[in-house]
Amino acid sequence: MTQTLLGLDLGGTKIAVAAIKIGASNVAVRTSDTNNGGIIEKRIIPTPRDGYESVFAAMIAAGKEVIEAVGGVDGIGVGVPGPIDFKKGEVIFAPNIPGFNNAPVTASLSAGFGRHVELENDANAAGLAEHVLGAAKGSNSSIFLTISTGIGGGIVIHDRVWRGANGVAGEVGHIVALPGGVIAGSGVAGALEAVASGTALARDATYAFARPMDTRELFALAQAGDWKALKIVDQAAYYLGVAIADMQKIIDPELFVLGGGVSEVGAFYLDKVQAAADDSTKGFGKVIIKKAVLGSDAGVIGAALAARA
Repeated sequence: MTQTLLGLDLGGTKIAVAAIKIGASNVAVRTSDTNNGGIIEKRIIPTPRDGYESVFAAMIAAGKEVIEAVGGVDGIGVGVPGPIDFKKGEVIFAPNIPGFNNAPVTASLSAGFGRHVELENDANAAGLAEHVLGAAKGSNSSIFLTISTGIGGGIVIHDRVWRGANGVAGEVGHIVALPGGVIAGSGVAGALEAVASGTALARDATYAFARPMDTRELFALAQAGDWKALKIVDQAAYYLGVAIADMQKIIDPELFVLGGGVSEVGAFYLDKVQAAADDSTKGFGKVIIKKAVLGSDAGVIGAALAARA
């Protein structure tokens, strides 16, 4: 059975809307105009800054435009940032979207489209996309981590997102990597994203070099052999690798998929993460780490996949 699905991916600065086409066994249907993950039509619009009603109106308008362009869809899903109350279908708060507190996502979008809209966390959605159509395709279980401004994650088992009892499974950025360490945005001391995210790397580099420095410059210096830059990168990779090793021992997935801006550095960084994970899992099975392949489209593809029949 072929399905055409609409995905909406809400971000702090932009909203991605796309229709994808998948066939039997979740295989992306390839056509001449198909992009990554079976995308057949796509729109990108800026995120309104004046409250959730404007955000919903923009999403519905763009979504209807895509639906008309593809001649109808079989399901609609949306990926949103922040903690979610899945029972109420609400986003409790979205850190980078003004006025997006206790936002009734499911009710508002379902009313606007005149049909049910499936709600999912944005990192979970990206993890689902990589599992079904990306780097983890063909596996039974995977854990996705996005290493960017913060660190997010998603756990997928048998092609379905594992949300946990309270809907917060996969919040890997908030696990404690360094007890008593730097306070994260969540208020957790030594959380993984406080010591291994892109923000953490830039913070440590700025302090070590006594001048503003972003991750791009930091990695360039590290790859050129600068000893201070290397120590900063090695330290962050070590914390991430150990956290992955801990997840391997608890969940034992077939593989991990790393996405986000930091992962784009490639083997120079990922090999360091792999080495740290391997060192911490001796006797516990092989840790397999792959780089994400769907890029910035993962969120909108995963949102669409959340609406599969």
